[in-house]
Amino acid sequence: MALPTAHLIDGSLYVFRAWHSMPDEFHDIDGHPVNAVHGYTRFLCELLEREDPSHLAVAFDASLTTSFRNAIYPAYKANRELPPPDLERQFVQCRAVTEALGIRVLIDHSFEADDLIGSTLWSLRAHGFRSVIVSADKDFGQLLGEHDEQWDFARNLRWGPAGVFERLGVHPHQVADFLALCGDAVDNIPGVPGVGAKTAAALLAHFGSLDELLDRVDEVAFLRLRGAASCAAKLRQHADAARLYRRLTRIALDAPIESGFDGLVRQRGIGTLDALCEQLRFGPLTRSRLRALTSL
Repeated sequence: MALPTAHLIDGSLYVFRAWHSMPDEFHDIDGHPVNAVHGYTRFLCELLEREDPSHLAVAFDASLTTSFRNAIYPAYKANRELPPPDLERQFVQCRAVTEALGIRVLIDHSFEADDLIGSTLWSLRAHGFRSVIVSADKDFGQLLGEHDEQWDFARNLRWGPAGVFERLGVHPHQVADFLALCGDAVDNIPGVPGVGAKTAAALLAHFGSLDELLDRVDEVAFLRLRGAASCAAKLRQHADAARLYRRLTRIALDAPIESGFDGLVRQRGIGTLDALCEQLRFGPLTRSRLRALTSL
């Protein structure tokens, strides 16, 4: 019997994509740019029309500087520029569109969107749900259980746990360790010097986990691995840093979320769409799509 499915959407990713891809020719009633809002709304409408999900949520990042990861590693994401005011305003408007469509919004100042999705997925799994994570972000691979799926919506590519291995060379339970070893430039996590993706995958294939690797680091020099002796020395020198990086790369499963699945049921007939459409100056096609999606 098919398991009930929840769609968990990485909202911030699709707002940023719309911001970069949509022409800067859309403005709201007050003259502010809304190109990202228009692009994000089209994405959300298409997803709802194609999948008609019964349970779903959209997670957003509240800030680049206030998550618990910044507290333990101030350089975390320090390579990223803060969103300009025009984009910050559009993030608020995208959340308003999401709520007007009757979709649960997840946001927290201490936990990132990844953590909110991970914690929700973990809770849903206990209730017999499978989850589809709508995102292209490789970090989500660590969350995929036997029945879960990740969906890169833009490329229409879907994969389960086996697909994580095909992409990264490690299994889902090893993804956080893998990123701690080889680093993640997107999040400004340096990793262990000299350990690239192939080496990290080879080490985890042999030792199974970062903890086991560091406990048996003396064995690394004897592996059939290019630069094995140098790699062993680097791992000894940067062992504490690698453990710290894993605290950054591991998605939290204890973020504050509403337990249960009733809160993820999409609501209909909310009645706030007309005023929002006027404010955002949506065209007739977008308005008709939104009305169809919210009608009872």
